[in-house]
Amino acid sequence: MKNNSNKIQKINKILIDHFGIPKRQNPLPNPLDTFVATILSQNTNDNNSYKAFNNLKNAFSSWEEVAKAKRSTIERLIKVAGLAPAKSKAIKNLLVKLQNNSPKLSLDFLQEFSNEEAINQLTEFNGVGVKTASCVLLFSLNRDVCPVDTHVHRVLNRLGIVKTKTPEKTFWQINQNFPNGIAHSFHTNLILLGREICTPTKPKCKICPLQKICNYQEKNFEDKSSSAKKRILLLDNIGI
Repeated sequence: MKNNSNKIQKINKILIDHFGIPKRQNPLPNPLDTFVATILSQNTNDNNSYKAFNNLKNAFSSWEEVAKAKRSTIERLIKVAGLAPAKSKAIKNLLVKLQNNSPKLSLDFLQEFSNEEAINQLTEFNGVGVKTASCVLLFSLNRDVCPVDTHVHRVLNRLGIVKTKTPEKTFWQINQNFPNGIAHSFHTNLILLGREICTPTKPKCKICPLQKICNYQEKNFEDKSSSAKKRILLLDNIGI
């Protein structure tokens, strides 16, 4: 793992040179905001999940109000994010379960737990997986945890950092003694790389900043540039 740690730090430096240091919210977002936003982000893009999150925040003055709302109302408000029936059910169940434990909805109790304990606590909620839980830890609690979505999973396998079949297996492998202080930049810039350059099909290897250290055997060197698109990274823009 020490060798991988060195590789991760090298990759992080190269990606910062290419994309820059990702901006973070200051102060960090409320953990419950991040939890709900991450549920909304599943299987959609950040533009749509951002709209859905703002629809909820604009329609209700607190998460306590959302907990009391009909699931059908929540579903209507978040429809733009897709999979609205499943996501509205997960959000409603999460909020009601939290409210059963405390009148004031909060995830502040997670501060008391280790990373693994906190992930275990969060994944007890129906519809919540390791990626969602780890996003709460990174984006709201500033833990040295790197969430793994499909982009991060694909890029790390192509680079040869891991050889895994699922994002969850990648997560547990790379987060053993993850280097201190770089999880946010590493995670965020890997996502940008996966969206803009290291795409699932026909990756733009010719312009990839990691080309020289990548183990991917099916590199694509067609002369294509990366299209410049406005980047909205949901979990760094909650409440802005």
